[in-house]
Amino acid sequence: MKIFVVNAGSSSLKYQVMDMDNETMLVKGNVERIGIAGSFIKQKRPDGVTYEVSKDLENHSQALQMVFDAITDEKCGVIKSLDEIGAVGHRVLHGAEDFTESVVVTEEVLKICDKNTEFGPLHMPANVGCIRACIALMPNTPQVAVFDTTFHSTMEKKAYLYAIPYDLYINYKIRKYGFHGTSHNFISHEAMKYLGNDKAKIITCHLGNGASIAAVDAGVCKDTSMGFTPLEGLVMGTRSGNIDPAAVEFARKKLGLKAEEVVNFLNKKCGVLGITGKTSDFRDLAEMIENGDEQAKLALDMFAWRIREYIGAYSVALGGVDAIVFAGGIGENNAAARELVLEGCEVFGAKIDKEKNKVASTGNIEDVTAKDSKVRILIIPTNEELMIARDTLRLVSQN
Repeated sequence: MKIFVVNAGSSSLKYQVMDMDNETMLVKGNVERIGIAGSFIKQKRPDGVTYEVSKDLENHSQALQMVFDAITDEKCGVIKSLDEIGAVGHRVLHGAEDFTESVVVTEEVLKICDKNTEFGPLHMPANVGCIRACIALMPNTPQVAVFDTTFHSTMEKKAYLYAIPYDLYINYKIRKYGFHGTSHNFISHEAMKYLGNDKAKIITCHLGNGASIAAVDAGVCKDTSMGFTPLEGLVMGTRSGNIDPAAVEFARKKLGLKAEEVVNFLNKKCGVLGITGKTSDFRDLAEMIENGDEQAKLALDMFAWRIREYIGAYSVALGGVDAIVFAGGIGENNAAARELVLEGCEVFGAKIDKEKNKVASTGNIEDVTAKDSKVRILIIPTNEELMIARDTLRLVSQN
């Protein structure tokens, strides 16, 4: 079965067509600047054939039509008609407490997603709007919603509740939800397969411009670093991560920010960008550090320090750890960051082989464990699209 995987952002749409008979990607692409002047699509097949068109797009429905034209294009496409698509898998930001697993989309599912828009006002309208547009354009094709939060729905109350009046949870569902769930799900299960141990205790580190960590016991999430929103947890590209709320109010007054401007400030102006004052891109840090930029070095040290705090805490929460897994743009490609993250983790038996760690990303699982390490150190390229496609295939095959 061929499955169309969609990841809709507020002004973007990423997509892939997957052949699930052999789990191969047939084509992938993205549409940018939806609703903004200068919209365009870029698509590429594994054989290098590309498709690019620039055309202003008012909404995601028009963007989808552009995508469908691309994937059925006689020269650059991969299918002759949309009838070849057996199902569509949609990445949806938030399942709240309503969805603890992926679901086949119905009108009732969409109504619940509309209700949960308040938990993700930036992304949920685009997610739901794209599903509705897909249904309109492909009315006879099953649609599946795969939520970013569901993998973390196995956390216990002691892990996901905040120490605030309990009524705020009961009435408004204020709690930790966690994100990057599709990635943590994929890499933890790939690690278990690689280790040949379906009972493994694994700490998964999804490290990109947005970053999070999860404690996974036999494939079940016990805790994760992101919270009510993706702002909680690690130091990230532009996000502050954990910070004393009183410091936030203090800074707000000093900066003259309105209350509604504070969250945007913490999401867009902080993290590595805030510390360096120059960049949020970790690829820039190495050159900056070589040139003696002390703030760049500080940013990288802070990033690694916070991750180590979580690794240490989760190794205790899990009652031991069998493997630490790195994924994401930084986790897969930044050897210096991986080495720095694991500095000092020898105290509980985790040691990286510095020579093996110099490996460039190959797209395969890389084992960079030192010979005398008691904990396996793995690099596993994440594949959220494949995870979405697998869930989609499983659900439509059951119906």
